[in-house]
Amino acid sequence: MKFGKEFASQMVPEWEEAYMNYNYLKTILKDILNFRRRRPNPTSSPYTSPRTGKLLKRHFYKAFSGLTNRFGSYNEKNNKDEVILVSEIQQDEQSSDNRNYETMFFRSSEEGAENEVVFFRRLDDEFNKVVGFYRGKVEEVKMEAEELNKQMDALFALKVRISDPQFHSSPTPSNSGGLPLEGIMEHEEKQERGHTKMVSLEILNHVKMNVTSESAMSTLKTIFDGTKANLSFNKEELKSAQTKLKQAFVEFHRKLRLLKSYCYLNQLAFSKIMKKYDKVTSRNASKAYLEMINNSYLSQSDEVVKLIERVESAFITHFANANRRQGMSDIRPKAKRDKHRVTFLVGCFVGCSIALAVAVILTIHARDLLKSSGRNQYMTNIFPLYSFFVYIVLHMLMYAANIYFWKRYRVNYAYIFGFKPNTELGYKEILLLSSGLLVLTFAAVLSNLEMEMDETTQSFATLTELVPLGLVTVVLLVTICPFNIMYRSSRFFLIVSLWHCICAPLYKVTFPDFFLGDQLTSQVQLLRNVEFYICYYGWGDFKRRSNTCNQSNVYEMFFIFIAVIPYWFRFLQCMRQVFEQKDYGPGMNGLKYLSTIAAVVTRTIYVQRRGTAMRVIAASSSGVATIYTTYWDMVKDWGLLRKDSENPWLRDKLILPNKSIYFVAMVMNVILRLAWMQSVLDFHEAPWLHRSTMLFVVASLEIIRRGLWNFFRVENEHLNNVGKFRAFKSVPLPFSYEDGYKEL
Repeated sequence: MKFGKEFASQMVPEWEEAYMNYNYLKTILKDILNFRRRRPNPTSSPYTSPRTGKLLKRHFYKAFSGLTNRFGSYNEKNNKDEVILVSEIQQDEQSSDNRNYETMFFRSSEEGAENEVVFFRRLDDEFNKVVGFYRGKVEEVKMEAEELNKQMDALFALKVRISDPQFHSSPTPSNSGGLPLEGIMEHEEKQERGHTKMVSLEILNHVKMNVTSESAMSTLKTIFDGTKANLSFNKEELKSAQTKLKQAFVEFHRKLRLLKSYCYLNQLAFSKIMKKYDKVTSRNASKAYLEMINNSYLSQSDEVVKLIERVESAFITHFANANRRQGMSDIRPKAKRDKHRVTFLVGCFVGCSIALAVAVILTIHARDLLKSSGRNQYMTNIFPLYSFFVYIVLHMLMYAANIYFWKRYRVNYAYIFGFKPNTELGYKEILLLSSGLLVLTFAAVLSNLEMEMDETTQSFATLTELVPLGLVTVVLLVTICPFNIMYRSSRFFLIVSLWHCICAPLYKVTFPDFFLGDQLTSQVQLLRNVEFYICYYGWGDFKRRSNTCNQSNVYEMFFIFIAVIPYWFRFLQCMRQVFEQKDYGPGMNGLKYLSTIAAVVTRTIYVQRRGTAMRVIAASSSGVATIYTTYWDMVKDWGLLRKDSENPWLRDKLILPNKSIYFVAMVMNVILRLAWMQSVLDFHEAPWLHRSTMLFVVASLEIIRRGLWNFFRVENEHLNNVGKFRAFKSVPLPFSYEDGYKEL
């Protein structure tokens, strides 16, 4: 793999703009090369052919050369004249850290040297950008390390206080007596042998336990008791503090490693581009420039390396019982690897699904079931039971497609959703689960048809009708299975997010919570099928394949209520965001869901009651909701339709290379949003299509629309993170120091 692609693949996606623009510098070198080739008498060099003047296609440099030597081997060719002079310019006399570098090119008077002047000017800009970004990030991690030091002081004091309650009874001078603790930062006033400092129990008199919204009860306590809680010195507090600090250490260590990688990759990129310059121009400028880099802050700074060592040492000591192997495994988890058996099983299940689907079609055709007298009875009672699983499978397939394209275009979806490192499911795992469920669904449909028509099994009619319920039970048991099988971490993540949606607004709204809430708004028909399951098997005569659900006023009332629930959840989440952020933007988003609730309710009442007046009301409310939600989709959620953007009517930054895809997606979103018109225009009454089939088609189109929305919504979130260089999640710390308190 060429260095340019390798360089891009190892970038932190959210920091991409802060890396050296290697590809742009390569384009300048190509311009220089093209000019030299067009010259009548190109200068010969060790890299050009004496006959054609063209560069010889030989691999003079191996990929990633210089990994053992910081900048690789230099061209040791004797130089008669200097090519460049790199000067260090101090921008601010009061600060020695604010420095820029400027290169003077001595051959600017030569013919065609304009591109080389541009090259060094842009090279200096890139280097100053990299150094400035790196310096700023180093200052950030140093401040974070100081905060973690203070948190560890409080944790260690709390641990001693709980293990020995009588220890605090003896007076502890604030300037002498204390407890030994290995820190992660060196303090000039506290340096001791082995970087060990003394921590006083007096700290516990100046800290409070941060109360975070981890449960509905904690939220209620926060509302009535305030945002902080005094320490009660119990083991539950100690365990909670240890868990939070351990997570903070793991995330901080990851940030340090990526910052170290950023420093090394950029140094290597500058080395590579200077070698290419020497190769193209037959000059020897790389030595002087790389010597400057070697003496710069980017190369000489060792704060990050030292911090990594201290963080690892403190983590192993305090969170791994001094077990280095366990500690390093926890703080630096192994990278996730693709498993060949997953690919094999996906292919196997997809093949089985196709075979079973063909078998179902052939069975229906051979028995001429579409014209049988029981067709309407089957479509009314059995088809909704099995379409429930198809909705789930279709949604999973769309999610798998989203993951595939997110990965292809380097959208950091794992960070956006807040998945634990190396636990996120890839598109292959999603395909495995969806294809496995599809196999079970088609097998159940086929067995249901066979048991219905086979004369030898007519006595097992009850068992025939219980097949869909049995399949629902299996899916539910697998979802809540507590054992570490079938991606337990992802299943529990889904359950927790679902619980947060149900308990809205008692939980702080995070991206996966409201993202899942939006998914539920596209699964209204699935939720109504759940209601039908309850009615059919609870109060219907399922043994005779009949029900009176639609004749019940209670059922019709819940039919409306079920459809409103997901939109109401999202409205409450928006209200929670308004309360926390003190911003009315989420409130406007909440109005969108209220308008949709009005549209859903009026359309459902019209289908149940009919009437010209109700039709007008349903069409009007649905039209208003469609306009509002379509605008919000494109402008707010996708960030598109920017008139003054660099990409007219899109946004300044795009991930997809083909701009037309965005316009196609917007048109598709509008068309699929109008699927509600089938209910107002009475398309479901068409004689050639059963009403259950029409509802299935419309529900499937909404799921597809949501799948398209998902990609562009997460893409926009990723670009917002890139614009603010947000690459790490904020881990809540357990302790809060009093204002004005200084460390003892």
